Amino acid sequence: MTLLNGFNHVAVLTGDADRLHQFYLEVFDAKVSHEKAEGPGMRLSFIDLGPTAELNVFEVEGNTEAQRQTPMFGRGRIDHLGLNAVSVAAFDTIRARLVERGASDGFVTDFGPILSVFFRDPDGLEGEVCVANPAAVPGVYNPPGTPAPGYDVSG
Repeated sequence: MTLLNGFNHVAVLTGDADRLHQFYLEVFDAKVSHEKAEGPGMRLSFIDLGPTAELNVFEVEGNTEAQRQTPMFGRGRIDHLGLNAVSVAAFDTIRARLVERGASDGFVTDFGPILSVFFRDPDGLEGEVCVANPAAVPGVYNPPGTPAPGYDVSG
């Protein structure tokens, strides 16, 4: 029996909630479903990324954590977000929007079962958008950096 069906939310810190909201709204057609001051110097908002996924965004006055950047696997217990596109067409739209904003170089990795494009949001949080690979061969898994056929880095 499966007891879970995905993630409910991931909580993130930001120095500029309005900027972060705008990025996720413009790239992912997300919406801000809740926004409230949670006491002196703290603001909480929810960015709905899809029917079962949201970012809980905390803007805390004086907190500089969003400014710290380190390379992959050196970022602490949560390294990056993996978001799932509903279709290849949605994946392509998101990819183009990310490239337009300079948030991604547009490189698409063919991991075998999934296609993947990485991005960095305005606070530097690493993200990955995945979609089921329509050309996947059962049991075949490719290493990171395997270019996906049909995609180039020009967006």
